[in-house]
Amino acid sequence: MTAEEVAGRIRSGMTVGIGGWGSRRKPMALVRALLRTPVRDLTIVSYGGPDVGMLCAAGRVRRVVAPFVTLDSIPLEPHFRRARQSGAVEFTEYDEGMFMFGLLAAAHRLPFLPTRAGLGSDVLRVDPRLRTVRSPYEDGEELVAVPALAMDVALVHLNRADRRGNAQYLGPDPYFDDLYAKAATHAYVSCERLVDTADLLKEGPVQSLLISRSMVAGVVEAPGGAGFTACEPDYGRDEQAQRRYAETPWEEFDRGADGQAS
Repeated sequence: MTAEEVAGRIRSGMTVGIGGWGSRRKPMALVRALLRTPVRDLTIVSYGGPDVGMLCAAGRVRRVVAPFVTLDSIPLEPHFRRARQSGAVEFTEYDEGMFMFGLLAAAHRLPFLPTRAGLGSDVLRVDPRLRTVRSPYEDGEELVAVPALAMDVALVHLNRADRRGNAQYLGPDPYFDDLYAKAATHAYVSCERLVDTADLLKEGPVQSLLISRSMVAGVVEAPGGAGFTACEPDYGRDEQAQRRYAETPWEEFDRGADGQAS
């Protein structure tokens, strides 16, 4: 598929999960394509980075569900911060571990999963909708019942993929992209390079084959498709471009010299 074809399948009001972590291996080519559509009122589920910041700044988001929204080397994503401070978007904040259990619950088609993550923190005070449950076993331990983070669509970016949707990461971390793909009704993978299925194991070990074709509705070959975020080992984060993004009002950045909503 093309990035535009993927973006064309996303409708206003949908819940969209976006893989990667902070400013690392974000599917920015797909996010940019989404910015060129008229969709509105999205709920974004993400270990957030510039994907969240751009969509919020462009007025496409109703709610963000995230443990953080960061550019890594710039601690707080500035466009997201402005959207929150102005009240333009709603925010459901989870502890990082709680967020992972929400993805796991959705991936396994469960309504929730119990975890100790979040106990004793203000997460439960800030979000009174969260509930606790007691273990049915002898200890009777109280645990946080994290609701499933089910999604209509998931967008992820991997280093390599074949045309059937088997996808591979070659960097230091999977960033839970497989859970996004399993938790969504439809998952779309962009990749740095399409390769033949037999060549995937020439690129990395079998453990690097993170996503199965059974999870994937479409594949987009998008060289540089995570930029300006990092996509190790293919390329690192473009710190200069990221600083320019962080320091530029969205309206000016959106009219960037490359002609993209970038």
